[in-house]
Amino acid sequence: MQIDTAKQSRLIRYVDAIAEACAQEMDIDDKVFVYGLDVDDHKAIQGSTAGLLEKFGPNRIFSTPLSEDAMTGFGVGAAMAGFRPIHVHIRMDFVLLAMNQLVNMAAKSHYMYDGQVNVPIVIRAMIGRSWGQGAQHSQALHSMFMHVPGLKVVAPSNAYDAKGLLISSIRDNNPVIFVEHRLLCNQESYVPYESYQWPIGKGRLLREGNDVTIVGISHMVIESLRASTLLEENSISCDVIDPISLRPLDIDLIVSSVKKTGHLLVVDNGWLTCGAGGEIILQALESCGKANILGIKFARIGFADTPCPTTRSLEDLFYPSSVTIAQRASELIGVKLEINEVALQRAKEVEDFKGPF
Repeated sequence: MQIDTAKQSRLIRYVDAIAEACAQEMDIDDKVFVYGLDVDDHKAIQGSTAGLLEKFGPNRIFSTPLSEDAMTGFGVGAAMAGFRPIHVHIRMDFVLLAMNQLVNMAAKSHYMYDGQVNVPIVIRAMIGRSWGQGAQHSQALHSMFMHVPGLKVVAPSNAYDAKGLLISSIRDNNPVIFVEHRLLCNQESYVPYESYQWPIGKGRLLREGNDVTIVGISHMVIESLRASTLLEENSISCDVIDPISLRPLDIDLIVSSVKKTGHLLVVDNGWLTCGAGGEIILQALESCGKANILGIKFARIGFADTPCPTTRSLEDLFYPSSVTIAQRASELIGVKLEINEVALQRAKEVEDFKGPF
């Protein structure tokens, strides 16, 4: 995905944009530090912490014991004391071990202490498929965090938004869950050299059409854009929306599109039951008003209702793809979709992920 929004920009990877955002914020604020399991490893968490140790030293970027609960508690305490920690979790699955610290401590302290306490911590949490991560290492649990007042949840899909949104998250006085999909690591976008912010709570319309609105979450934005190309080949045009921020949600952007197209498909990078897709659909319908509800057709797709399999062939059935998205969108508007063998093969291609784990 290429987003050229500034004159002084260049094409860089998603992980490079994250590393640059951290470095620029650490440069201007000595209260910002990065910590987490193996953040100072030579592979630098797929490159997302590259160069930070050399520039800022071990007091501001350091590895931790394998103790998510204690280390998250350390970060929450540091945030309360005026620091701005960035805690890196190489898998969201194990953020579950820190739920008490995040849900009961970080999210509620500002409220419980009458606004006298802020908790400006960023939790970087990685999600998603890649060469057989399996049931305990592939989960996307963003909807759990969306449920909790006091937590902000964001999931940028490209390098430009990743840098701007991480800077906004670091400067925010609230705890932010920053969701990163593994298959986005090497996605390139045009990113400005200088520091900039993308507002938390603002989405982006990536493609315009008239027949159906497709909202993709995290890596599903990439698959939704591919699906829109398949649909276009069948004379179906669609709006493709990247919400970017899941809580708060830019529901006005989605509603504006749905009122135009009359059809809404939400593609989640997670399970459907009590998921982000259902929440987005319901908010959109509520915002459209009773007079419009009956005229709007909607659907959601996401993970199959089972723990994630390990083999590639079963993974292809478990995760949505550009083909399954295009098929569901066409069914929604009552059009039969013709997909050739080249498109089917293209849908099975998973971008190479290179990482230490």
